[in-house]
Amino acid sequence: MASTSRPKVVIADDHPAALQAVLALLGGDEFQVVAAVADGDLALDAVEQFRPDLVILDICMPRLDGIRTAQELKIKGFCGSIIFLTIQKDDDYISAALALGARAYVLKSQMKSDLLRAIGAALAGKTFVSSSSTTTH
Repeated sequence: MASTSRPKVVIADDHPAALQAVLALLGGDEFQVVAAVADGDLALDAVEQFRPDLVILDICMPRLDGIRTAQELKIKGFCGSIIFLTIQKDDDYISAALALGARAYVLKSQMKSDLLRAIGAALAGKTFVSSSSTTTH
């Protein structure tokens, strides 16, 4: 059997239910989840160990939050895509995430409809932001 090259994914979220929801969405044959961890420090270790194509980060995590994790990944020369999966709707968070080179910003409330689309966009080098992420002025 020929092995297809599935994108390797690291997921970091301190809420077990959120981790399980992401794992369920990515549970088919399309992705290879190589690590599902609860904080940014563990995510950095997993990225170093597995060299994934994609990292999905929650913003608010203990020890090392998602923004600081993304900063560390950038410093270390991570070339894969970063997606933030969060409850944070604030424009400042979105701006910070995209300024760090994140390819996507997905609200947990829209995970079922947006996460796979965001991953597809990120892997294609495009940017994706959940539609209700930005506030209207």
